Amino acid sequence: GCFMDGKLYPFGDIARTESCLRCSCSPDAMRCCSLFHTPIGYDKENCKVVFNQKSCDYDVVQKSDPSKECFVYSRV
Repeated sequence: GCFMDGKLYPFGDIARTESCLRCSCSPDAMRCCSLFHTPIGYDKENCKVVFNQKSCDYDVVQKSDPSKECFVYSRV
């Protein structure tokens, strides 16, 4: 298997790791890509970005009231 972040993963495809990555584990390498996109287009003055570990994505919420989401118009 492959070792990452102190955890052993089996050979083959891994749909989601604890670090929110999708990986492929082979005898010679472990290749991964992220499951989330980083927000870059939003109201930076009134909103903030918070990583949501449960959904493996970034939430963009109002600074004054984090229970309210902000509109995001671009991600990378």
